[in-house]
Amino acid sequence: MVRLCKAYVWLICSMLIWGVVGSSVAAASNEPEQSQQDQQARQIAIVIDDFGNRMKGTEQMLQLPIKITVAVMPFLSTTKQDAEAAHQFGHDVIVHLPMEPIRGKASWLGPGAITTDLSDAEIRNRVEAAIADVPYAIGMNNHMGSRATSDLRVMRIVLQVCKEKGLFFLDSRTSYHTVVPKVSRELGMMTLHNDVFLDDVYTQTHVRKQISEVSKFLKTHDRCVVIGHVGSPGMVTSAVLKSAIPGLQNQASFVTLSQLLTAPPTPIMGRSNDKP
Repeated sequence: MVRLCKAYVWLICSMLIWGVVGSSVAAASNEPEQSQQDQQARQIAIVIDDFGNRMKGTEQMLQLPIKITVAVMPFLSTTKQDAEAAHQFGHDVIVHLPMEPIRGKASWLGPGAITTDLSDAEIRNRVEAAIADVPYAIGMNNHMGSRATSDLRVMRIVLQVCKEKGLFFLDSRTSYHTVVPKVSRELGMMTLHNDVFLDDVYTQTHVRKQISEVSKFLKTHDRCVVIGHVGSPGMVTSAVLKSAIPGLQNQASFVTLSQLLTAPPTPIMGRSNDKP
């Protein structure tokens, strides 16, 4: 009888132990699959501003081993050349529209800038001309623009033209007081917004720090829109980005902005930045 009881106890313990072990093994085996699903669900969209004027880093950015969104300024020496090259590489092309800042040099804006002193008709004419000047453009974002993107009258015209032309709008978030979300809701159009600036300081150390911010952001969000630049930081940013791509691909998939349009937007966490 005693032996029978001992055998019974041993049997129960064995079942419990193997049940726990089996569950642990099953959970462990599911971890890679779950991790892969999380990686596929999360998305990073890299936007590179300031194409269109033979800027440093242009070729390096276009040749990155991922699809990016190329923001091309209108009416400049290589506007069409850069837009066409980006399209040939399979990147999204958008208009990088110069818009009035609160601070900053007027020379940073470039031709055809949208300023708050313009009439409604002139704003419309300039936006339409900018769209026509950038081949393959499917969207638009603001170059500088902290004052203009905070102006309801200006942004109603800009976004209305985008809607009429079938373009989406990316709010670069150069101002905390942007009215883009409000106006886009009024017009019933989807917009996107920047989450992280990579190179508002032109050093390798800072760009790497911002890559870490992207990684951190993806731990709590399903997607991240990131803005970098050709020009003064172009060579540094392109090099840091290229080296960071494999690590970021363990967290998320790289996509273009147009691939984000059907996904819900992330909460706005951008910061004011009016650098060119």
